[in-house]
Amino acid sequence: MPKTEPGLRPKSSPKSPSGDSRRGAVAGLLIAALILGIGWWLARDLTSASKMQDCLMSGRTNCNVIEPAR
Repeated sequence: MPKTEPGLRPKSSPKSPSGDSRRGAVAGLLIAALILGIGWWLARDLTSASKMQDCLMSGRTNCNVIEPAR
């Protein structure tokens, strides 16, 4: 064992950065969820616009989506 000088504390083991790594992981998860949500919304919107464009290009005039009454 190495001898320590009087008045000096022995070096302690470094603390694990578990708090920082969890914070980064949670931030990464939130960012990934946000990107996934935006991608899902964009895909639905583009699909809807594509269907409307296909309907109009085929010469139809009644391309509005009719929601059934509940």
